Amino acid sequence: MAMYFALPEEEVAREDLLMFINACLSCTGQREFYDDAYGQKVSLDFLHDYILGNYRRLYCRTLAAGINHFNQIQIILKLLATGKDTKAEDREEENNLITSALHNLPPHRAWKLLLQIRRRGINNRRARAIAKHYLNSREDRLEFNAVKYRSKLQAIATHNHFKLAPELNNFLFRRWDQSFTSELFEQFRAGHYSAKAIYNLPFTVAEGLAVKHNIPRDRFLAGIEGQMTAHEKLRLQGSSEQAGTKVEIDPRRLPLTKLALYILSLPIKTREQKRSELEQAIQTRIKTILGRSPIKFGRVCAVLDRSYSSSGSSEKRRRPLGVALAVNYLLAESAQEYQAFWTVPVSDPLLVTPRGQTNLADPLLSALASEPDLVIIISDGWDNDPPAATAELLRVYRGKLDPQSKVSIIHLNPVFNADNYNLKRLSPLIPTVGIREAEDLPIVLEFAKFAEGKGTLAELEEYLGDRVKQLLQG
Repeated sequence: MAMYFALPEEEVAREDLLMFINACLSCTGQREFYDDAYGQKVSLDFLHDYILGNYRRLYCRTLAAGINHFNQIQIILKLLATGKDTKAEDREEENNLITSALHNLPPHRAWKLLLQIRRRGINNRRARAIAKHYLNSREDRLEFNAVKYRSKLQAIATHNHFKLAPELNNFLFRRWDQSFTSELFEQFRAGHYSAKAIYNLPFTVAEGLAVKHNIPRDRFLAGIEGQMTAHEKLRLQGSSEQAGTKVEIDPRRLPLTKLALYILSLPIKTREQKRSELEQAIQTRIKTILGRSPIKFGRVCAVLDRSYSSSGSSEKRRRPLGVALAVNYLLAESAQEYQAFWTVPVSDPLLVTPRGQTNLADPLLSALASEPDLVIIISDGWDNDPPAATAELLRVYRGKLDPQSKVSIIHLNPVFNADNYNLKRLSPLIPTVGIREAEDLPIVLEFAKFAEGKGTLAELEEYLGDRVKQLLQG
């Protein structure tokens, strides 16, 4: 007869929260190498509803845990839609957290979130107050936002019955029969009648008008390049090449993980030609990260997965490999001693490409042989060459050679596994934590102690409480 043992209530809550935060660190509801987008979204939505229904206060505090923007948006939307369930003693903190998280989002994500409030039919007083507060906070950039996000701002203003300044109101609702005193509004109005005028507008606005004026794609991209942000140039790199126009990207303006993804998008020959420029950009980004979040390590080894699955998917192209490459450079600068071991050896990380099966056991064995203080494994967890070899290696190592766990081993997984609502683990003997950006490494390593089982539910709650204070005071 089978025996079943119920876990203590606190342990269940702790495991639930760890699973949710891990998902929020890595998953964005997009297609992965092994999972489609639909499965990702369904699994993630279930997790959100489950944690919201059972641990509302901690669900809200997850906004301060360093999770990605996609999941911050989902949390805000679900909290606003269920405001009547908020306890009186939590209402002020919840409102403050929603407001702070919204203001810390990139503008295009924040405006999209406010538009989703309208689409989901969320029409309560709190939602309207938060939308109005955000609109007022953008007053110094409101003209630019009105031009760049005109349709969104129009829909948001209508939904919330905002009273707008007369000229802003005329601009949003297409009353363009007379000139505007605002220079930017007037440039936009002119762009509807003159193809030449569109090159003074933000790229995303000018792009639609270029189609209206039947401007060839190559000529448009060449003329608008000066108005494009670094992110827009990176996003359009592929399409611009297809159009026969090369968009120049300044790597020094890219965050570290996006810089790594940009490097991986370049042909090997181009990487070699631009080596000095790329390495200088990497060092500049790393100095910025370490200046903001100083981290110092002793002897560190990294086991880095460059197998074929690290090429990602059509929606997240080369992201797993990009995260591994970015973390490699970050650890090299922050560790006293550092060695990197790739699944397929590579002498120059700048030239790395996805290749081969996932053989983590061999590089992990080499890493452990060097007697480090810390081993960081970055992989999607699909250890298949041979299957489960890493789990067996860790079982023997922890059981025979390091039973006291003197060497800390942490698995960072950039890929959410939709099948079990969690990250694919290499072994129950080491913690697995989600990661989406190399810039999140300090937060992720801080969170790893809870995933390793060294922190109690009370300590996890205290940790989230401290993160809340940092967000609200920052």
